[in-house]
Amino acid sequence: MTGWGAAKMIVSQGYARLGLTVAVLALLAGCSPRDTPDESLSGFSAEEIYKRGEYELETSRRSEDSLRYFQEIERLYPYTEWSRRALIMQAFAHHRAREYEESRVAAQRFLDTYPGDEDAPYAAYLLALSFYDQIDEVGRDQGLTFQALQHLRRVIEDYPDTDYARSAVLKFDLAFDHLAAKEMEIGRFYLKRGNYNAAISRFRVVVEDFQTSTHTPEALHRLVEAYLSLGLSDEAQTAGAILGHNFEANPFYQDSFALLTGQGLSLEARGEGWLQTIYRQSILGRWL
Repeated sequence: MTGWGAAKMIVSQGYARLGLTVAVLALLAGCSPRDTPDESLSGFSAEEIYKRGEYELETSRRSEDSLRYFQEIERLYPYTEWSRRALIMQAFAHHRAREYEESRVAAQRFLDTYPGDEDAPYAAYLLALSFYDQIDEVGRDQGLTFQALQHLRRVIEDYPDTDYARSAVLKFDLAFDHLAAKEMEIGRFYLKRGNYNAAISRFRVVVEDFQTSTHTPEALHRLVEAYLSLGLSDEAQTAGAILGHNFEANPFYQDSFALLTGQGLSLEARGEGWLQTIYRQSILGRWL
């Protein structure tokens, strides 16, 4: 459960007890976001201010309209139940506004202050999302992807029985695939320019470190191409053998099959080296 629906769960029980009247909301609505906080909010209870912040979050597209109320609860009513709830809502409001750095700060502050709280899983999930949602096109620096993977893994390991962990697993797989795509992009770049050794090093990373990603079949096929270009037929045949054993229905297998058999070569493991080790371990089940 994510987004606004998850945030509303955090305070649903509190809403049932509030019973705030339309008159209170109307009075608070008269407070302009540009008013000085002391002049406009200090006379209201934490519950009343919180309700107004929630109302602004639901009805306004501007994060500052709701954040002002949540921040004032922390200032006027520190160390209270409503202050705790206001902090997690700040993290959510910042994230919804794509203010990812601010969302990270609020979520981390919540985890530091309330590590054992029932809303800690959601705070950890928001922290992970603040990195994950910044993952952009493949061509950009992947530092954010690594950070997203790190924090998604923490959600999965620290809160395994939550909906947030189940969502984190899906996002972890996508981020993992994203890193493999980056390696493939660089490898193809080198391959097209005839820098075969550099290309092989990138495709090897995908085969060894990202073997569960969707890019492994192509990585094996590109290894066939690169090794054949270097005249290393044993390595090319071994890559083809791994590809055929694991991904026989994949179009890249058909390409490798045509490429190897067109040169009178078979798709079987030959020689020694890192690919032979992978073949022996993953296909033959021999680890020594």
